Amino acid sequence: MGFTIGGIRGMRGTRDTPALAPGIPPATRRRGRTPAANNCTALAEFTGLWGWDVVPGARASGGACSCGRTPCPAPGAHPLDFAPVVRAGATLDQVTRVWGEFPGAAAMLPVGRAFDVLDVAETVGRRALVRLERMAAPLGPVALTPDGRAQFLVAPGAATELPQLLYRTGWDGAALDLRALGSGAHITAPPWDRAGLGRCRWLRSPDLDSTTHPPEARLLLSALAYVAHRCTN
Repeated sequence: MGFTIGGIRGMRGTRDTPALAPGIPPATRRRGRTPAANNCTALAEFTGLWGWDVVPGARASGGACSCGRTPCPAPGAHPLDFAPVVRAGATLDQVTRVWGEFPGAAAMLPVGRAFDVLDVAETVGRRALVRLERMAAPLGPVALTPDGRAQFLVAPGAATELPQLLYRTGWDGAALDLRALGSGAHITAPPWDRAGLGRCRWLRSPDLDSTTHPPEARLLLSALAYVAHRCTN
């Protein structure tokens, strides 16, 4: 539907986007490279450095989804049918070859493999992150979606364990805008567009320790639940 990877702007070396390769200045890496090449380099970082699977995802424009389904239940917010999962460890050449078959595809990260997600309102996420940092709590990457959600990447299993964790911490009876995403779900990887609403971005960027060993949900849940409760009462 007219989407091209070349239409995505080159990635910037800011807090909202991960570094493309350790020890090499961004200007040196990107000089003379096309936006498509920079996107594939970022994808290879997801697979090669962070140990994440990635899969080509649909894009949305003007309410229409690049998947071609009419109507689409989630325009621009789902993996493309028949698109292969690019497994953790894939090289730049492998990523480039796959994305060459799906020009313009967004990057989706499957949940439930390397990580689960605790999803809260952006305001809650920002306030809770400050609180958690002051507590010196272990933290993983935190993504922000253009529709105002903060997504904390945590160890796999959080989605299954959430009801019991809420019970143990005394928050099971509270009305909280807090949910866990697990196996079968996908999130849009920063800095790609989600649902035609704008780009996702990092509130807390990935690093090697937090991506290979994301924190257990129980270490973040009390702070997230407390702030979520305060923000709704």
